[in-house]
Amino acid sequence: MNQVYSIITEQIIAQLEKGVIPWYRAYLGGLPKNGISNKEYNGINIFLLSVRGYANPYWFTFKQVKDLGGNVKRGEKGTPIIFWKLYSKETEDSEEPEEHRVLRYYYVFNFEQTDGLNAEKYTIKAGNFSPIQNAEKIVSGYHGAPALQHKEQRAWYSPVTDIVNMPVPESFVKPEFYYKTLFHELTHSTGHDSRLNRSLKGNTGYSNTDYSKEELVAEMGASFLSGRAGIFEIPQLEQASAYIASWLKELRNDKSLVIKAASQAQKAADYITAA
Repeated sequence: MNQVYSIITEQIIAQLEKGVIPWYRAYLGGLPKNGISNKEYNGINIFLLSVRGYANPYWFTFKQVKDLGGNVKRGEKGTPIIFWKLYSKETEDSEEPEEHRVLRYYYVFNFEQTDGLNAEKYTIKAGNFSPIQNAEKIVSGYHGAPALQHKEQRAWYSPVTDIVNMPVPESFVKPEFYYKTLFHELTHSTGHDSRLNRSLKGNTGYSNTDYSKEELVAEMGASFLSGRAGIFEIPQLEQASAYIASWLKELRNDKSLVIKAASQAQKAADYITAA
């Protein structure tokens, strides 16, 4: 294995041996949060809000928008988030009331779906993005690469359309994290049947195990490509390790899979760089 790849693989495994590392947020603004309390949402609500693709992290109920003197734009639809409501019920058999938790939901709107709110308070200013030439060289040198677009504020690769979508570069904390995320999606694209044929089937065709393994390959590939570009840093090592550890949980924490994923990731990185 390429020496850079070996060094990175060994570092990731060393981090995994220490346990799961807290996730590092690569986007400006951080995790989704309520615009009034400023508290971050948790659990499944993070996913429900993040997949909507808004760059702004602030969310409000319809009433909160009104109370702040704003309006929800015409035609905008809210996003449901869930919570558990506790009910108490008196019973004849016990002096203590029975408690029941009932799942409830309500709708929230992103700042970008509103008018009239305090723009200075809630607008996240875009960062400065300076292209990294070594990383750009890898991207431009990927012959037969999928189409790259920046239409949604989330990163994904579609094997059906052979398209990579990325958030706008200015929405990342550092340029290095933009390229690392892009390298992750480009590694996915090497699995297309016209390239290395890892039998990508999209979310609907994957078993959980297949999907987990492919995510390991993509994260390792992103790390390898970042190493080649000279932008693989400690924060990225920790982020990659945390990401990989989360998928290893799905695979019963079999760390040997990192080695297997590294082999496929090496093939993907070599394919992209025509090595």
